[in-house]
Amino acid sequence: MPRIAEARAGAEPSSPRQRARRQSILKVAADIAATTGLERVQMQEVARSAGVAIATLYRYFPSKTHLFTALMADQIEGFAARVPERPAGTSPEDAVFETLGSATRNLLRRPALATAMIQSANAARASTVPDLARIDSGFIGLLLRAWEVEEPTDHHITRLRLLVLLWYGVLQSRLNERLTPQEADADLRMACHLLLAPGPDAG
Repeated sequence: MPRIAEARAGAEPSSPRQRARRQSILKVAADIAATTGLERVQMQEVARSAGVAIATLYRYFPSKTHLFTALMADQIEGFAARVPERPAGTSPEDAVFETLGSATRNLLRRPALATAMIQSANAARASTVPDLARIDSGFIGLLLRAWEVEEPTDHHITRLRLLVLLWYGVLQSRLNERLTPQEADADLRMACHLLLAPGPDAG
């Protein structure tokens, strides 16, 4: 069967059965990638293990890039639903640091899968992989909540976007073992304070 072109968005499930099928595909893909890494994931194996036809898999996920970008979007949304409220006495920038630290630890539990998701998100184009927008909006929304900004301005969003880009770099450096956990935490904490601490142009 010829490979279906990547230059299109995947179909969205429209029924509970289709949503369950999509989630089954994502779970299987996550388990395989966590063991083998992205390069060795075969779409045929994902379809067979999920109990779906290969055409069904490609209908929802035209490529591995689509598949693992969607998986990262789901993980971020799931993580956002589990983050506790900020403890009393915690500064806004420290709360954002703790949130990013929790996300880092969560992803590093399965480093090969984390690498697969990051590589896929980095390779994706926003015009054909709509789940990129879910990643961006989910992460920004999560951090705004930790920062306790209810009416964000463009300046708030820009600072968080810069912080997320830096966090991606720190996470990649942890995965590559270029940074120790202590160095990564120190760098991330400094970035939170430099970018988010109140100042004359903080609004």
